[in-house]
Amino acid sequence: MTLTQKAQATRQHILDTGNQLVLRKGFAAVGLQEILKTCGVPKGSFYHYFPSKEAFGCALLLQYVEGYGRKVDSLLAADGTGYERLMRYWDAWIAAPGDAHCGWAEECLVVKLAAEVADLSEEMRQVLDGGVQRLLARIAAVIDEARSDGSLPAGPPSLVVARVLYQMWLGAALLAKLSQDRSSLVQARAATVHLLTCNASTLSSPQPLPSSPKESP
Repeated sequence: MTLTQKAQATRQHILDTGNQLVLRKGFAAVGLQEILKTCGVPKGSFYHYFPSKEAFGCALLLQYVEGYGRKVDSLLAADGTGYERLMRYWDAWIAAPGDAHCGWAEECLVVKLAAEVADLSEEMRQVLDGGVQRLLARIAAVIDEARSDGSLPAGPPSLVVARVLYQMWLGAALLAKLSQDRSSLVQARAATVHLLTCNASTLSSPQPLPSSPKESP
């Protein structure tokens, strides 16, 4: 659908407003009427751009993951060794570049919506998961660059390391939101340094789950 410049601005306004509402309340808790009232647009205008609330959610998440990817690329493009650039990304979770009072973790829609959209909408889940998978690949690529330039030692497959680190940071971000305290993120940073600089061979060789104890006959 080709939109005029005014229509594109209106659509963007709806998405930007919706992003702030969803970040505060979650997706299901934000009703269409609240979006319309906050945006100051009529119901017909909303459906002109988005055939359903689910379509709006998909567009919202697509905008988020694409914008996040651009932020990550810009951050990682700066000078430094692979290790320095990688840690610059994790540091941004605690304190965003140029804003020490607000980290990326506080505005992360993966933290806010992952569990919700996984049960709510398959299309939204796919958009969000696609963004996460691209991010993991980008992190893994920087780990490989760090190993090539000698700023990190050899270790388990980079994608495995990237996934383990990202899982840890998501958990830390959830705890930080719950406690209203960044200490879990600071601890995640310390653990990240340890995992990256040690030869964590167990990451590439998952141990089998313990079997359930047998009941006595």
